[in-house]
Amino acid sequence: MQDNLDTEHSIRSIGDGVFCLGQKKGGHVRAFLVEGKDGLILIDTLYDADGAFVAKVIEQMGRPLSDLKDIVLTHAHRSHLGGLAALKALSGAKVWAHEWESDIIAGERKAQGVTVWPRRPLRVYHLQLGLALGFGAHVPCEVDAFLKDGDWVGPLQIVYAPGHSPGHLAFYWKESRTLFAGDSMVAWPYLDLGWAGLNLNKRQNLRTLLQLDNLNPDMIAVGHGEPAVGDDLARLRMMIRTSRAD
Repeated sequence: MQDNLDTEHSIRSIGDGVFCLGQKKGGHVRAFLVEGKDGLILIDTLYDADGAFVAKVIEQMGRPLSDLKDIVLTHAHRSHLGGLAALKALSGAKVWAHEWESDIIAGERKAQGVTVWPRRPLRVYHLQLGLALGFGAHVPCEVDAFLKDGDWVGPLQIVYAPGHSPGHLAFYWKESRTLFAGDSMVAWPYLDLGWAGLNLNKRQNLRTLLQLDNLNPDMIAVGHGEPAVGDDLARLRMMIRTSRAD
């Protein structure tokens, strides 16, 4: 499988049976494809509405799209929902999310707004402004089942991780000690404890980060930027432990 399929998208293996799918659009957004015992599990769906890149990756794995059994969502922001409706229609996959996010995903309610005042990093201000003004809507898609803290989808343990949004979820694969942290943390354009202009509740997010740090992961796969390992992982975890909510 090619690491880079075009100038906009990328894919690489980040562990046994785990692939990181990247897209420059949407703030260098990431989705993750996990090979479970009962089929493929997709964590988030990138920005593009057609889902074509994810479908191409599955086909290059030599698998039919029907092998995509589950789509689990960290939260209901466009960068993570873009290909959802198309991929569900193509594969018949079951869609999972937190109940609080479900009516946003279904197109029945707008995502909770953020401030229009610029916050660092300015390179993502277009995303902050879009969320503040309600621009960039995704194609609506019904959620099939709700997830709560302590549930499981295949090998993934669900961790309730609010702060970036009220129904934000993280996923932990204990066997590989990989934490899929969504937007509670970011690695683009630099390592940080989320994007200040898009985190709805900083204090709540910090409590979430301390909880996630207690899992002692060997890799933190974030929603924007490359997964954190080695020195980057150590830096990110130190930032969590020394951060203040004020």
